[in-house]
Amino acid sequence: MSEINTLYKLIVLYMLSEIDFSLTNVQISTFFLDQEYTSYFTVQAVLSELTESDLIHQEIIQNTSYYTITPGGEETLGYFKNNISPSIRDDVKKYLRENKIQLRDEVSVLADYYRNTTGEFSARCRVREKQADLIDLTVSVPDEAQAKAVCQQWQKKCQSIYAYVMKELLQSV
Repeated sequence: MSEINTLYKLIVLYMLSEIDFSLTNVQISTFFLDQEYTSYFTVQAVLSELTESDLIHQEIIQNTSYYTITPGGEETLGYFKNNISPSIRDDVKKYLRENKIQLRDEVSVLADYYRNTTGEFSARCRVREKQADLIDLTVSVPDEAQAKAVCQQWQKKCQSIYAYVMKELLQSV
């Protein structure tokens, strides 16, 4: 059992090393379940163990876990990459190639809110590309309902808001 879990860990590391953006728990789990490699619960245990051993980094935004490979994960994968069969590597590459645009779009627009030190709420809205924020905007609002609304609207309107901000900021340049 331990040997097979090690393979699953290597597959996760390989997936994360093959892209330049984070993957969600659901995206990683979907790959394993679609390929019928293992169960959902095994994937969750593998992700937890990789996070605890600092081979992957987990960021939680609005109850969604986003994973990226750490330098330690890259180093580990470098030593053991050949333990992943060519057919499994091909499965990973095919999944990422066929779903890359959808996978990237799902993780590039982020919005979350929290209660700030003044007792109001702050909605943090971001657009990410290649592990870097293109825009990181925090808006303070009086209540939680408005914070939720800001987050929902950000998902729909981030492109036009980003374009407007850039146009206004670069207008006189």
